Amino acid sequence: MNYKRVLIVTIILSLVVYVFMAWQNQPGIKNINSTGTNIIAFGDSLVYGTGSSERGVTDMFSLVSKEVGVPIINVGIPGNTTNDALVRIDHDVLSKDPRIVFVLLGGNDYLNKIPKEQTFVNLSQIIEKIQESGAAVILIGVRGGIFVDRFEEDYKLLAKEYKTGFVPNILDGLITKRNFMADSVHPNDKGYRIAATRVSAVLRQALEN
Repeated sequence: MNYKRVLIVTIILSLVVYVFMAWQNQPGIKNINSTGTNIIAFGDSLVYGTGSSERGVTDMFSLVSKEVGVPIINVGIPGNTTNDALVRIDHDVLSKDPRIVFVLLGGNDYLNKIPKEQTFVNLSQIIEKIQESGAAVILIGVRGGIFVDRFEEDYKLLAKEYKTGFVPNILDGLITKRNFMADSVHPNDKGYRIAATRVSAVLRQALEN
């Protein structure tokens, strides 16, 4: 089996798994019938597209936009922690008439050794602010740890508590494989393509509801 075929099979299997997880993890998303206008991707370098060869084309949310057929406003800023995101949420998200907001944050908190408790208090406040505006949230998890994932259960609990859409550990199965990574943290085009299928599955379900 050649490399291209392996990649295709990997993408298909990834999509199947994430469609199943989407059905399992979001029985109802708060504010899914929002009257807002825009779908917004809010977060750090994974949202921005660091590691992709052509931002606006091969980054994760450009691929999601193309796959699902809806425009997505990308307000990712590399290096952002949850503290940074709270500072700019009014200007970068709430002022843009949001309908659905992807929230992908936490990786830089881990790298900067911000206490986990503070990270998830901040994420709670971010979700609350978005939901209070009338928009729905799709929370995207990241791994919090090299050998043990200290964030996994916290993301699940947060998604359940606030009735958000949920994509668990966006880099699952990618971060240890050189073929899919531009560096130790950021996917390359192939990696972002797989990550995009995971996000697209949840977004499609949300839009169908």
